[in-house]
Formats: sequence, C-alpha cells, structure tokens
Amino acid sequence: MIVFQYDKTFEGLLTAVFDAYSRKVFPERLVSEDEPLPLFAEQVHRVITEPEKSTRVWKALEKKLTKSVCAMLMHVWLSELPESDELLFRYMRKAFDAPMSIATYFADDDVLEVKKIAQKVSREREHVTQFVRFQKASDDLFFAPASPMYNVLPLTLDYFTDRFADQIWLIYDVKRRYGYYYDLKTTSEVMLDNDEYLLSGKLDEALMAQDEKLFQEMWKEYTLSLTIKERLNPKLQRQYMPRRFWKYLPEKN
Repeated sequence: MIVFQYDKTFEGLLTAVFDAYSRKVFPERLVSEDEPLPLFAEQVHRVITEPEKSTRVWKALEKKLTKSVCAMLMHVWLSELPESDELLFRYMRKAFDAPMSIATYFADDDVLEVKKIAQKVSREREHVTQFVRFQKASDDLFFAPASPMYNVLPLTLDYFTDRFADQIWLIYDVKRRYGYYYDLKTTSEVMLDNDEYLLSGKLDEALMAQDEKLFQEMWKEYTLSLTIKERLNPKLQRQYMPRRFWKYLPEKN
C-alpha cells in the first residue's frame, strides 16, 4: 500500500497531487503527519506543503473545471467528513486524466459523491446566513455565535460583509473555536483565548449593550404575536430551522 502523509490542509492536499504526478506514484491512502500508518503500508511519502506547488495545481484545475465545480471542491473540503480528502484526490486525478470535463459524469461514484456533499455544505451555509443572530455588546461590537454542522463560516464572509458593512462584528464558530472579525474595512480570522462563556449561545448580560436585552425581549414578543398556536408544526419547523441553531435564536429561548 502506498501512503502519503501531509499536514491536513487544503494546500497540503494540492501539494500531494503535485507530488503524485511528479513522482508518478499515486497513494491509496492519505493520512495526517501524526496519524498511525496503515498496517500494510509498503511505501510512505512525506508531503511538504509548498505554496508554489499548490498554486500550480489549483490553477490547472481552474483550467480543467468550471468556477462552480472548483467551488464544489472547496465545499467538500470544508465538510470535514472522514476521507473527504481522499475523495477529492481521486476527483482531481480523474479531472486531470479525463480527455473532457467530468463535472456531469454522475455514473462515476466519486463525481456523484462530490456533488452530494457540496450540496449539503451549501445548504448549511444558507442556514447560517438565515439563522445567525447578532447580539450587541457594550462596546458596540455585534457578536454572533454559531456551531454549524460543517465548517462553512469562510463561505459566509461575502454575505455578512455586504449585509452588515456598516457594523463592527464578530462571528464565532463555537464548535471549531475560531471566528471572523470585521472592523468596517477588513475581515480577519480570530481565535479567543477563553471562549467557554460562549457555549450557552448568549452573551452575558454584563457584556450586553444597554438596549440589547430590550431588543431581544421585543423580538420575542413580536414572534409570539405572529404565532398561530393551532397551526404549530414542530416537525416541519425542525425541517426548515434545524434544532442545532435554536439556542442562538432569542425567539427560541
């Protein structure tokens, strides 16, 4: 069995593709640098991530595939599903080796699986943009916690930057313990030293702006006033508003 070890980054994966074609040796398994090797590993190659190599591979993919298909590949990577990197490696290899585009060749299991996963990740991105609720802190920072099923925050930045361009905000993925901070000019990735107080999904009242609690209460009252008890359908509600978002919604608390 041929095994490639890499740093589990997308750039590392692209570098692994470059190394495979350069060496004319293609791995049967991809593992992280600290992961135990498979039992029957006969040949192991350590991939050293190099931006020049990864850039060359990505530009080559952009020539072979449409912009939307390249976006699908990134969606699959952000899914963080087990063996999604090996799925992407196989897809990229088929894309390079095929005489024509494989984007719609759904008879191939890998092509079909990439599309299915990309659609799931895209739906989760939509859920985040729909159900994120900002809370105003005392320093005029608008804060929104989230814990999406997939790592979709990078896919939401264009939306939030455009939608809330006049506000200083921080969106934080509680599950993956990182977020993005927008200062009215640029958006940067951040990690908090202590984020335990965010696990409840609600800012401590001591950190809230004076009018934030009032706005939340008004939003709850507004939601209740629109509710028709006789038409409540919890099952349908969970279908369109996944329960994992409820603790971040003032109207559900």
